[in-house]
Amino acid sequence: MHDLGLEEKQFQTPLGAIAYWVSNTKRPDCPWLIFLPGLTADHRLFEKQVEHFGETVNVLVWDAPSHGESRPFELAWTLDDKARWLKEILDAEGATSPVLIGQSMGGYVAQAFMELFPNTAKGFVSIDSCPLQRGYYAGWELWALKHTKGMFSLFPWKTLVNLGPKNNATTSYGQELMHAMMQDYDKREYCELSAHGFEVLAETVEANRSYTPDCPVLLICGEKDGAGSAKRYNREWSRRTGIPLHWIEGAGHNSNTDAPEAVNQLIKGFVASLS
Repeated sequence: MHDLGLEEKQFQTPLGAIAYWVSNTKRPDCPWLIFLPGLTADHRLFEKQVEHFGETVNVLVWDAPSHGESRPFELAWTLDDKARWLKEILDAEGATSPVLIGQSMGGYVAQAFMELFPNTAKGFVSIDSCPLQRGYYAGWELWALKHTKGMFSLFPWKTLVNLGPKNNATTSYGQELMHAMMQDYDKREYCELSAHGFEVLAETVEANRSYTPDCPVLLICGEKDGAGSAKRYNREWSRRTGIPLHWIEGAGHNSNTDAPEAVNQLIKGFVASLS
């Protein structure tokens, strides 16, 4: 991401080092957009957003612990750990009043962040993510989230690498990007990372905390998002809270890669409304 005006840095934790990319030139009077990729994806997931916003605002994107360049990293983290480390990174970079933009698992990290650090985020953009409140989930759904490792392990690696991109994206760009990110893992690492991520998600929901965003929220979901029950959760999230839900035509679970222009315009309008 050097050619996009971002500098790669590392943040040390007891479990490993977190790689992140941040604007070379800080703009004191401009917003901070913090991009948080989903499970098994890395910073490349947001390359179209960094291209669009990188020269006009302050940008930070990370490889979450155990993802991409943030390896080796012990698989012992929780969502709260991720949120705390993110807060320490933002403090180190002077990123105040951040707009948290999380895709899928990244959206869960953002919600955990807002729970632990109230009155810190200026806005929250959920891209194909879901609410963390316990009341949205059936017991069997949480049980299933904690028992995914065996399911993943049943598939040959070649099958997983072929299915993953098709299950997450609808466009050739989105699928090729997901394929490239998956290829950075071997089967064992990918299965263990996925299983740990889903188990941590279930445990975070079961903690039954408030997880109520204390800032303006933008909900985005691909019309063809086939990941789990994302579409159902988003409809219910919007219905219960009154937060408008924006459907991205023709897009899958990685809607920001399938329809970057549409998603970028929604983010742009949202950020402008916060100032």
